[in-house]
Order: sequence, then C-alpha cells, then structure tokens
Amino acid sequence: MSDRKPAGLFIDAAIDLLRRVRDEEAEAIEAAGTLLADTVQSGGRLFAFGAGHSSLAAQDVVYRAGGLALMNLLAVPGVVGVDVMPATLGSALERVDGLAGAVLDASPLRAGDALVIISLSGRNALPVEMAVNARALGVRVIGVTSVAYAAETRSRHLSGTFLKDHCDIVLDSKIAVGDAELTLDTVPAPFAPASTVVTSALVQAMTATAAAALADRGVEPPLLRSGNVDGGHEWNGRVLEQYRDRIFYRR
Repeated sequence: MSDRKPAGLFIDAAIDLLRRVRDEEAEAIEAAGTLLADTVQSGGRLFAFGAGHSSLAAQDVVYRAGGLALMNLLAVPGVVGVDVMPATLGSALERVDGLAGAVLDASPLRAGDALVIISLSGRNALPVEMAVNARALGVRVIGVTSVAYAAETRSRHLSGTFLKDHCDIVLDSKIAVGDAELTLDTVPAPFAPASTVVTSALVQAMTATAAAALADRGVEPPLLRSGNVDGGHEWNGRVLEQYRDRIFYRR
C-alpha cells in the first residue's frame, strides 16, 4: 500500500470497480432492466433474493424511495443478513441442499415473474438451486454475482455449477475472490470489502433502467417516493393500492 490513507484508497478502489461495471456491464444492465420492464408491463411480479451480506443489496430495492414498488423480498429464514445467532448459522444454511425448493414451494412466485438472485460467490447450494428451481417454474432469473469465483473456486453444489450457469441474464460485479480491496503490511489479512457498494449500484442501475424503459413505452413506472417529502405518503398510498395484488411486503 502507498503512503495514502486507507480511506481514500478504498474509495478509489470502489470508484474503479463502479467504472468497470458501468462500462463493461452496460449491455447486461440494459437487458436486465428491460426484462424487469417487460415483466411489469405484462402483469408479472418482481422478487429479489440474497443470502448473508448479499441480502443487503436485495433489501435495498424493496419498499425503497425512488424504487419500483413491485419489487418484493424473497426471504429465507436464517439467511437474511445476520438475523440469526450464531451468525455463522446463516453461512451454513446457504450450503443446505433442498432449502431453495422448500422456500419456492411456499412462496408466491409463479410463471411470468422475475427473480433477481444476488450471490457474490454464486457457489453455494442455495443460490444455485434457487435459480434452477425458479426457472423450472417459468420464472425469469437475473443473477448478480462475481464471475471470478467460477474460475478460481469450486462449486459447493452437487452439480458443480455456479449461479451464473442458471440465469437468463448475469450481471458481473467484478469483485475479486475474497472481497477485500486493501492490504497492509501490519494487517494480517486483506481488508475493506467493496461488494455491497458495487452490487447495490448494479441493482439500482438495473431498476433505473426498468423505470426509464416503462416511461419510454408510455407506461407510468410504479415508483415509490420518500415518506419524508411533502405528499410522499399520499403518493405511495396510491401506488400501493393500484398494485396491491402484486405487492407482498404490505400484507
């Protein structure tokens, strides 16, 4: 590491990654946003799933000011962030075969819907099976992952495949294996993960693309407004009522 301070180095690293995904993933982002717009226009529902810290990016697009009101969180008990004790249980559950099938069987997902699956490594059983089973139901799947893991690690699924192998569209976050941007002689391990910053930006870019695509077609995007601006609650109440049959987080 140079003499520059770690804070600045980390921010610069995150900016470099954001520029990479802006330039290198532009076509995939456009395709993913178009898929979401198509789903909304055709009467489908939108869902997002992520396990562990990948769930943060999924949660960021659900019931979000400036976001699509139709985006629902597909929650798996025990793997949404660090909501269980011990926290290591969540990581263990990601490796359990069959869990994704049980979750989907109990979920409202159906043919014609779209599911965004976020998994940095894409190597565990849960995201792989979630994608496989969802597509078998007729659900379109967008995967947000780091493709580097498929080249540098082994899959933990019996098939030997990764999330990226079972998606209609893949958004590559470009995050290096290990998810740590900085090293320092006095620190025994790499540190400063950037996956949340980059993944959230990818997902927000995708939803922004969807909103603009709907508007271009003459369809008012079902967007939420901040409840902290005048008229925000009234606006949201109208949108939530209009799309109440496609929104599940309000029940």
